[in-house]
Amino acid sequence: MNSVSYRERLYDAFAEPGANVESQIDQALDIGGEYLGLPVGFFTQIDGGRQEIVRATGDHDLIQPGESCPLDEAYCRRTIEIDGALAIQDVAVSTINEAAIETFGLGTYIGAKVVVDDAVHGTVCFADHDQRDDPFSESEELFVELLARLVGSTLEQRAYERDLRAQNEQLRREKERFEGIAETSFDILFRVDDAARFSYVSAAVERVLDYHPDTLVGEPFTEFITDESARDAAVAYDQLLDGGAIETLELDFLDATGDIVTIEVNAAPITDNGTIEGVQGVGRDVTARKERERELRIKTRAIDDADIGITISDPTQPDEPLVYVNEGFERITGYDADNAVGRNCRFLQGKATDPDEVARFRSALENESSVTVELINYRQDGTPFWNRIQLTPIFDDCGDLNHYLGFQTDVTERRRTEQLIALLNRVLRHNLRNDMGKILGFANLITTGEAGSPQELAGRIERVADDLVSLSEHARTLESNARTDRDPRRLDPPTVLTRLADNHREAWPAASIDVTIATDRAICAGAELEAALSEAMTNAITHNPAAEPGVTVTVSDDGEWIVVEIADDGPGIDAMEAAVVAAGSETPLEHGSGLGLWLINWIVTRYGGSFDIDGDADGTTATIRLPAITPDDDIDDAARRPTVLFR
Repeated sequence: MNSVSYRERLYDAFAEPGANVESQIDQALDIGGEYLGLPVGFFTQIDGGRQEIVRATGDHDLIQPGESCPLDEAYCRRTIEIDGALAIQDVAVSTINEAAIETFGLGTYIGAKVVVDDAVHGTVCFADHDQRDDPFSESEELFVELLARLVGSTLEQRAYERDLRAQNEQLRREKERFEGIAETSFDILFRVDDAARFSYVSAAVERVLDYHPDTLVGEPFTEFITDESARDAAVAYDQLLDGGAIETLELDFLDATGDIVTIEVNAAPITDNGTIEGVQGVGRDVTARKERERELRIKTRAIDDADIGITISDPTQPDEPLVYVNEGFERITGYDADNAVGRNCRFLQGKATDPDEVARFRSALENESSVTVELINYRQDGTPFWNRIQLTPIFDDCGDLNHYLGFQTDVTERRRTEQLIALLNRVLRHNLRNDMGKILGFANLITTGEAGSPQELAGRIERVADDLVSLSEHARTLESNARTDRDPRRLDPPTVLTRLADNHREAWPAASIDVTIATDRAICAGAELEAALSEAMTNAITHNPAAEPGVTVTVSDDGEWIVVEIADDGPGIDAMEAAVVAAGSETPLEHGSGLGLWLINWIVTRYGGSFDIDGDADGTTATIRLPAITPDDDIDDAARRPTVLFR
């Protein structure tokens, strides 16, 4: 079973809503131990300088639930001090505390810290009594980091659900209390004379404002209202004396302790033989409602500010349209609420969307069940991205389905990293095997005496070695970019391309490099874009066998994009190389000869752009599209999210 299958099993272990967290962690430890080939797995909690084993697999006497030790005497002390996974092939030659080694006797160890609510909660670790024969691979380290993140996220979710249950219980008790009050209380009835003084107040005022009714009678009503509300009340009072009526006027009263109580007032003038003698009305305490409205505004703001997209759809309407999308959905997809509400969410799908996953999604809808899928969706500007969609049915009190709640998360970066790891493993394995086969063949020629000119054979060996070194450098650059945070900025095309052209003219004096820039806008991308452009120019020169290779670089505008075309007059790109680039993947019969084109595409798509390459007998053209930015544009507004590798 490959690493991807184990990761899928890991995701499945944590995917079931409402599952027991301890069981999920046990299952994850079993999966991790099986994948890593290590018999001991454990999850720890760290608190107050001590480490406690919470869950464990394996038969180690000291690594069992409930066992604890000072953190300084534990293998995990170093784990929580670093970012990423701590992977130790041979503990004897590591920085692990000698007391920990003597106590636990583990020869091999790999672990990562578990973070909950931005704080270190504990660790997830795997180990063996004996040292490991081979170093841990990057895939294995990333697997342990992923497991730790999933455990942390699950613990955060459990804490959130526990808090939510407590809040719901508190709200239920409050509701019962208010319902009990409502059953035995009445609104405040009042009268005010033509001198703006209370002439009557009902007994309910004692409950609402803690005043005995006699305390208010004969006093101006403005004495019991805040200064700001007193102005509004005076205007309304004048309107009433002019014969008008007042409805749902909210006034802030001061109760007997000085606290503010918001009362909704409805009033009408009192007339006697056509003469207005005063005002009468009813006041309702709406303080609780106002507080709920305030809380609702806060919760709505929190939902809108969430990084994930939140949607609500209505399955009772034809085609199950969206009836709500939050601002997170707008940021992820580029569609505002006006363009999304009223449509079925399938408008995000496109040609690269996996129909099998769509069918699984549709099957869950038909069965009125929860589902989580990851699909390639398309933003409003047409750029594809990986969308993790979690859909949950919402039922009414009668058990009938009335809505679907959806959470949408942009997981493009994670999927890009997974694809990069798979790519590096595949290309390095394939090219290393082929090139070493060539070197072994040359060695055989030397051994059997069938070699021709030693100088010619040495040159051939040197060229193969150079290819391997170049492949290694590209792999290192790709890995470095994957580990570095995105940092979009303004890149000036004349500055960048003039510098690159000068560098390439110096390295290849025979080459002719012509640069034409037909835009006054900058490119919104990271500094690593220069490496991608340099790689494209180097390919244009080195893959041209002509004595004086010619390269033209053209930069132009295309709406919201800057288009960079790097063309050469060589024999044209190999058809298999072009097919690999166009497909975005390799097959058993089609392999790219190196990582250069993947390096270009990785960097360009990281900033929301696209890369294409085409060629014929007259030459090859590499086309790079990147977001444009003007001096007046804000970088955060102009920057595009990462898109999928290849389109």
